[in-house]
Amino acid sequence: MAPARHAARLAARHLGHARRLAAAEDAALHLQRALVAEPGRPHPDLEIAGGYLPAGPRALVGGDWFETVRLPFGRSLLVVGDVMGHGLDAAVDMNAYRTALREVAATDLPPHRVLRHLDSVVAEDGARRPATVLLVRVDPARGTATFASAGHLTPVVFGADGSAELVDLPVGPPLGTGVGGYEPTTRPLRPGDTLLLFTDGLVERRGEDTDDSLARLAALRLPQDSGPDRVVDEVLRRLGAHGAEDVVAVLAARIRARAHQ
Repeated sequence: MAPARHAARLAARHLGHARRLAAAEDAALHLQRALVAEPGRPHPDLEIAGGYLPAGPRALVGGDWFETVRLPFGRSLLVVGDVMGHGLDAAVDMNAYRTALREVAATDLPPHRVLRHLDSVVAEDGARRPATVLLVRVDPARGTATFASAGHLTPVVFGADGSAELVDLPVGPPLGTGVGGYEPTTRPLRPGDTLLLFTDGLVERRGEDTDDSLARLAALRLPQDSGPDRVVDEVLRRLGAHGAEDVVAVLAARIRARAHQ
């Protein structure tokens, strides 16, 4: 009987651990979905669409998020980020990054200076995990977008004809290193252009070089005049993101066409 009682106690311990693990995963997933369900409120002159897919059948959660922040003079700041690691701790750190970014962005600093400020703040807090972040300040009145990257993958612009173009921009170190070195890049957004920001789960596949992954995205040809919703749906489907091994977060934006007076 003693071996049977020992086996029963062991099984109960394992079952309790599995239940606690499942509860933590559920809590992280619910937190993640709540945080990305409403990516802020951009100005009305900007159309946006977002998408979030957990990883795998067990809904492994990471620190991926996207965000939009209203700025003065009709501009909007677009954000996509990825805290290193998975689980509840990564989701909690992601929320801390998101809160800090909102506060800094409200000062209307240029994107590269927002990253510098965040990097210095996070570097002083050794408890936070590093994160990659891409910021894009869209100015509809001027038809421009200003980019700054902290270790994040380059975004892509889909033209009105459905062709894709990777944005060439300098990439600084992830946030939390304290190194700094972030630089801005400004490029025009033409009528009908749709900008797509994403986390690495969208493109990266096991055993594949990152350059090859990005080239696969850049080779996509979407239906002409695809707006943000269509771009998100098509890209997720064509790249097989619903079966990705990592969390996928995407944010698409297009300057809203003005009605002729």
